[in-house]
Amino acid sequence: MIPKTVLCAAAMSLVVAASAHAEDKVSPGELKAKVDYCRTCHGVNGQGYRGAAPMPRLAGQQPEYIKNQLEAFIDKRRTNPVMQNVAHVLSPAMLQGLADYFQSLNPKPLGGAPHDLAAAGEKIYKQGVGDKVPACASCHGDDAKGHDQFPRLAGQLHDYMFRKLTGWEKERGQNPAKPDTSAIMQPIAHDLTPDQIKAVAAYLSYLE
Repeated sequence: MIPKTVLCAAAMSLVVAASAHAEDKVSPGELKAKVDYCRTCHGVNGQGYRGAAPMPRLAGQQPEYIKNQLEAFIDKRRTNPVMQNVAHVLSPAMLQGLADYFQSLNPKPLGGAPHDLAAAGEKIYKQGVGDKVPACASCHGDDAKGHDQFPRLAGQLHDYMFRKLTGWEKERGQNPAKPDTSAIMQPIAHDLTPDQIKAVAAYLSYLE
């Protein structure tokens, strides 16, 4: 016969395991509520939004990148008062749920960038600039849809990209003890001129 103490221990193990598994997922209702909250800034279909400031497109973004950036806000590796307040209350399960949801969306880009800059931007994206700036496609892909922690840039708002790249050092990599892939972009953002950034952003903003 199996002792009662062994049976009780086994039962408790099952309860703990079931509880941990339950915490690995969020309910559809919880996810919808959080998604609806995100839409107030990032657009109904995650396509981005232009208000007082351009809000980034999340639709089609790489899940690992979304999680990494939300964690960067939590760890204060990336500064943004609004997003730090939003991110720090998200559970790991909610981070994953949001990342998977937005990756599944694919609305048309908002556009709005000067079309006459796109050709120059395409050249920089595909070929880089001299010896200092490598081709953007080498990390973000020929289609600019990214992979793993390298973000999708296709369809991103051009004015948002310009703001982020010209202010990279003020927002990214703010916790040297916890470096991430943003460190790769620091010298690249620094070596691109504002006009070059505008051109690349214009080209990328129209890609689907």
